[in-house]
Amino acid sequence: MPVPIPIPVVLVGVHGHGRWHLRNIDRLIRSGAPMRLAGICDPQPLGSEERDLAGEVRVESRLDDLLDAVRPQVTVVCTPIHTHAELGLAAATAGSHVLLEKPPTPTLADFERLSAGLAVTGRSCQIGFQSLGSHAVPYTRALLADGVIGEVLGIGAAGAWQRDASYYARAPWAGRRSIDGVQIVDGALTNPFAHATATALALDGATGEEGLREIQVELFRANPIEADDTSCLRLVTRRGTTITVAVTLCAERAAEPYLIVHGTRGRIVLHYETGRVRLERAGRVTTTEHAATDLLENLVAHVRDPDVPLVAPVAATRAFMQVVETVRLAPEPAEVSSENRALDRSGPHPRYVVPGIDATVARAADELALFSELDLPWAHPTAAVLRD
Repeated sequence: MPVPIPIPVVLVGVHGHGRWHLRNIDRLIRSGAPMRLAGICDPQPLGSEERDLAGEVRVESRLDDLLDAVRPQVTVVCTPIHTHAELGLAAATAGSHVLLEKPPTPTLADFERLSAGLAVTGRSCQIGFQSLGSHAVPYTRALLADGVIGEVLGIGAAGAWQRDASYYARAPWAGRRSIDGVQIVDGALTNPFAHATATALALDGATGEEGLREIQVELFRANPIEADDTSCLRLVTRRGTTITVAVTLCAERAAEPYLIVHGTRGRIVLHYETGRVRLERAGRVTTTEHAATDLLENLVAHVRDPDVPLVAPVAATRAFMQVVETVRLAPEPAEVSSENRALDRSGPHPRYVVPGIDATVARAADELALFSELDLPWAHPTAAVLRD
């Protein structure tokens, strides 16, 4: 068999999460994936680790210059949220397929512009929802289709992570809703825990043009930021499925996020980061572990053979973008009062903690409830509602 010619890949944004993409590209190349790193675009100089991984590839501060010089077949865009549409379209217009980090865009209008522009170019675009690459997702969907837990009553998601002051100091856009009129929408629901909502929607099959019936969001913040760090949502899909997502970046203890599919004869707990599925029914518990498909590897396979479906095509993320739009249009996050938060100075950087929030997000996922329905002293009703 002839050895396939490696597909040239460029990476836009090599610092922060972009460093993970650089390591992943290196890993895939070392494992024999038919790709090569052809260039990097970043306005900041590369650090020693980045330079070691990049080798002698071309580095440019402007994407247009890199695209002209390298002509990549795949471009990975890992840049601030408000630059996604512009850079993704620039790459596609130059003839490159695109792996675009989540969330795709900060506004639904930008998303529609991105989708329309991609259609004109004929290039493919994969959105960086790594959780959708987990084989646990189709496995769980098959269990639901077979009626293993009976009728689905709803899907809950819980996420409890810790983020200190350095997280919000890492970039000017971090924790911002907008900058000088430019929409950012960098909150807990839309960025770090975007996978929770996207994966829940994928389990239900509500991802694309069919849209959502109703969305309620409640946004709170313990940190001195614009965006939310402790939030919840409840939505109803076109199929009539209720999905509740409750998350915080002010956890007492960091925990692995998970989804619960509630059924009339049992439930399924999916840990979407690790691919672990726990089936609970008839007093018995069965746990399975599942591998994952890498999104870049999948995109490269699709470029080589269009019959290979994308894991997370841009069209399949429109329902998620309705959630982002609801968060964007919601009132400013309500501040968690000083008596209901604590400042932990035990680490290298101070971080805010909301006492009891770990149990609260778990309870919200279990009961499909909003924070304001759980008798919390700081969670007054602040829901922003989008109805079709």
